[in-house]
Amino acid sequence: MAIPSKPQSDTGQATTTTEEHLLPTGEHLTRRLGRLYAGLVLYGASSALLVEAGLGLEPWNVLHQGLAELTGLTIGVVSIVVGAAVLLLWIPLRQRPGLGTVSNVFVVGLAMDGTLALLPEAHSLAVRVPLLLAGVVLNGMATGLYIAAAFGPGPRDGLMTGLHRRTGRSIRLTRTAIEAAVVVTGFALGGTIGVGTLLYAVSIGPLAQLFLRMFAVPKASGGSTVVATGTPGGVILRR
Repeated sequence: MAIPSKPQSDTGQATTTTEEHLLPTGEHLTRRLGRLYAGLVLYGASSALLVEAGLGLEPWNVLHQGLAELTGLTIGVVSIVVGAAVLLLWIPLRQRPGLGTVSNVFVVGLAMDGTLALLPEAHSLAVRVPLLLAGVVLNGMATGLYIAAAFGPGPRDGLMTGLHRRTGRSIRLTRTAIEAAVVVTGFALGGTIGVGTLLYAVSIGPLAQLFLRMFAVPKASGGSTVVATGTPGGVILRR
């Protein structure tokens, strides 16, 4: 769907027109909810493509796959359990979850398992490489969608920003330390790292930023009682 271009401010942010401010709150909320759940389902599906490609996973799914190998649970169920455990770590960090935070825990894991159940096994590189590329691009699209919805960060991103605020360490250092720890742990447990892990690391930031701009929902006047203040996309995506 074509997205109308918006005037840009000196800082590169899209300005909001008077008509956008008059967008009815109900319609605005519906559009945001649509972006949120489409993004979360797509995120789980894109992660399943990376799993099926078998050429390397994104950092947290390296851990999820390793734990799945250890416990015999599906990778989607492990994702839900780990997401819930990470969310508990928000309590001492004084982070406030939003609707998107809680939805992230459950929807991504369910979508991942559902997609894996539908995908046929991929054996040849001629199939696995396109699966990898599609998974990375769709993951960037999914990230842009659910961040643009602004219903709160995912549990893992909230852990990163919470530690950043509490320790004073940079976002870059905090994210690198967390993701390095989960990758090393996941690999030791049997998770898959490879060219896909590297490709994901270098491309997800630019891709997510691109799709975040495409899917941004204009702000409506007035607040919503179901929305917790989310982490700005620029902070989440900063490497």
